[in-house]
Amino acid sequence: MVYGTKAVLPFEVEIPSQRILAESSLEESEWAHTRYDQLNLIEGKRLTAMSHGRLYQQRMKIAFDKKVHLCKFHEGDLVMKKMSHAVKDNRGKWAPNYEGPFIVKKAFSEGALVLTNMDGEELPLPVNSDVVKRYYA
Repeated sequence: MVYGTKAVLPFEVEIPSQRILAESSLEESEWAHTRYDQLNLIEGKRLTAMSHGRLYQQRMKIAFDKKVHLCKFHEGDLVMKKMSHAVKDNRGKWAPNYEGPFIVKKAFSEGALVLTNMDGEELPLPVNSDVVKRYYA
């Protein structure tokens, strides 16, 4: 049984009963020594599992980072903005995914963009650069 981060051994394992000693046909001292060795091995196996998990996460991060390309936008770039699907469109799956084009009025360092439409009217809220893509006319 595990409660929180500490492992709690059942009462029967910590204090040997007559049934356990009779089934194992070991002396009590031999059984206690064997059990102590097994408990010491659990800590080593736990550390090994943690290191394997950490290595797996590092490999996944490297594989993910290979595919991610940072896209920088500058003032005056033409972009298309991903449409929010919060608004129900009766065209279903044939509804457009992007709207625009828009012009980048201001680009901030962390990826926020202030956009204007082609008439020069500014959008009310800045958008994240994750929801836009370049527009090639």
